Amino acid sequence: MAAKGPSLLEQGWYQDNWLTRLLRPVSKLFAVVSKRRRFAQQRQATDNPLSIPVIVVGNISVGGTGKTPLLIFLVQALQAAGYRPGVISRGYGGKAPTYPLMVSADTPPQEGGDEPVLIASQCQCPVVVDPNRRQGAEYLITHSDCNIILSDDGLQHYRLPRQLEIAVIDGNRGFGNGKLFPAGPLREPLSRLSEVDFVISNGQLAPQIAEQIGVVPTVMSVEPVGELRPLLPGPKRQPVRARDWPFTRREVHAVAGIGNPQRFVDTLTKLGFVPTLTAYPDHHKYCPEDLELTPGRPIILTAKDAVKCRSFASSDADCWVLDVAAKLPSEWFDGLLNKLR
Repeated sequence: MAAKGPSLLEQGWYQDNWLTRLLRPVSKLFAVVSKRRRFAQQRQATDNPLSIPVIVVGNISVGGTGKTPLLIFLVQALQAAGYRPGVISRGYGGKAPTYPLMVSADTPPQEGGDEPVLIASQCQCPVVVDPNRRQGAEYLITHSDCNIILSDDGLQHYRLPRQLEIAVIDGNRGFGNGKLFPAGPLREPLSRLSEVDFVISNGQLAPQIAEQIGVVPTVMSVEPVGELRPLLPGPKRQPVRARDWPFTRREVHAVAGIGNPQRFVDTLTKLGFVPTLTAYPDHHKYCPEDLELTPGRPIILTAKDAVKCRSFASSDADCWVLDVAAKLPSEWFDGLLNKLR
């Protein structure tokens, strides 16, 4: 199966084309409707607070920015600080038989969504998915002992009360043409960044992007951790750097269905591999044919894609998983704890 590249609309968001120019009047209508919806939902949230604090980790643009590694970092850091965090998510890419759904590491990703299953497996914390995040939060409070909730995305889900907001931006891609959806990738205007408690940049900001936002973000790095692990049990783990790779060739297939697959390629290149990218849309529903690539080359997957491929991968498949972790300055997390207190 051939990999799908970005659509004409997505291309226009970052390079501008006739389609995005044509859609600019629709973006103005989107801005008006979104503003009215926000104020109505915020009133509902204010009138109906939750019994424990909520931290929303989201973004103002369509597509991946690195929210999931940050959310996993926060869960683990809060656990170390003595909190009992739980996570709520829309469960994008999955369809549960009923909602709310409590997710575990063994939940099929087609039901719970790839990111919630990954979070549950890496954090060993309660995770609930529900398109209605308010309902998911209430279920989490009732069915677990958590004393703080982290919302995976949901910055624009204003029915959900929140104590802290964290916006994550892609330091590489930025905000494209700076237009609101559908003429651009923005869910909300850039001015929204001045309202959140923390702005995190995934990677160093390009100077032109820094000028656009008017705030100084904290820079987060997402770096490989541990060793390359086999997708299926059996083979032993391998060194994460190509110079220690036991095979004679360093050419590998990089398979990614994430928001910015080029970032995955860049990471593998820095590790010394020579990757050939097979990119799929974010939250792609994998099938066995997606892993039928050039024989003789190992396949390296992101952890998010791996949770969707392990159920059907062949026992003799040469597939490996690259785990990554977010890194932030320790003083940044201290500042977050101070705000919580």
